[in-house]
Amino acid sequence: MPTVAPLDLDGHCVAAVFLNEVPFFAMADGSVHRLDHGQKTVHANDGLLAAVHDPAGDRLLTGGEDGKVFSVSAGGQTEELGGAGRKWVTSVAAGPQGAVAFGAGRSAFVRFADGRIKELVHPRTVEGIAFAPKGMRIAVARYNGATLHFPAVEGKPVELEWAGAHTGVTFSPDGAFLVTTMQENALHGWKLADGKHMRMSGYPAKVKSLSWAAKGRWLASSGAPAAIVWPFQAKDGPMGKAPLELGTRGDAMVTCVACHPSQEVVAIGYDDGMVLAARFTDQKEVLLRRPGKGAITAMMWDREERRVVFGSAAGDCGVIDIAG
Repeated sequence: MPTVAPLDLDGHCVAAVFLNEVPFFAMADGSVHRLDHGQKTVHANDGLLAAVHDPAGDRLLTGGEDGKVFSVSAGGQTEELGGAGRKWVTSVAAGPQGAVAFGAGRSAFVRFADGRIKELVHPRTVEGIAFAPKGMRIAVARYNGATLHFPAVEGKPVELEWAGAHTGVTFSPDGAFLVTTMQENALHGWKLADGKHMRMSGYPAKVKSLSWAAKGRWLASSGAPAAIVWPFQAKDGPMGKAPLELGTRGDAMVTCVACHPSQEVVAIGYDDGMVLAARFTDQKEVLLRRPGKGAITAMMWDREERRVVFGSAAGDCGVIDIAG
């Protein structure tokens, strides 16, 4: 039976990650807590809006209402990486060779490893930002579609159009597909080789969490009473194919998903604080955590693939040890 080490914190957990196998919890007030031989706390932003794990640098990147971007190292050291003046930093992304991207207002900023920062101005607000898996390329989610940039070189960006408000963005691990979350209850995708569209709709709620399975064969998503997992093995992605529905519950909505690092398994967090693991092949489920306080808002697996760190909208956080 899995065991849970709980941690009760104040406020909304924006990100829960492992840095050097130590659990970190980034909260909306800008405090970052770590469980390293006792609980230790550092302060990053004044009002934290976005936080992501940077696997290449094994650090946490944060952006916030103070218009600043910070990195937090595994040892708990904070470093200011850049900013956007008085504008709120609403999205951050980790890239290759220590590059960082962040969105504020209508601008996307890319900070290269040497500290140089390039600003890319858009006609509408930058809602989400992501790096391609290979090469220095970013995608920006915006109103009516997404924009692709090669920030290291001059040239016109590639515009991918689809009506509606696009709120987040992710590349598939092989770089073949781009998928956005939308203000409406749907995902939209493009096959980058030919611009072919992929509509993934039918969700009862907004999709706020996406996670690619190992090798990018599947994309798990929240926004329904089950984890909706789209197949991406075929050359046209999920078009014409039904998704898997894993961990279906009649009385709760899925709010967070985190795919296992190597197996076709997904950790599923619900709006009542429950966490399940489900396997793609036979849909077998294992209860990882009973319901708690607040919707699950953040989860991540550790490198050894035996622990899951989680956080909720009510600060109900902790670490699940699968091995018990």
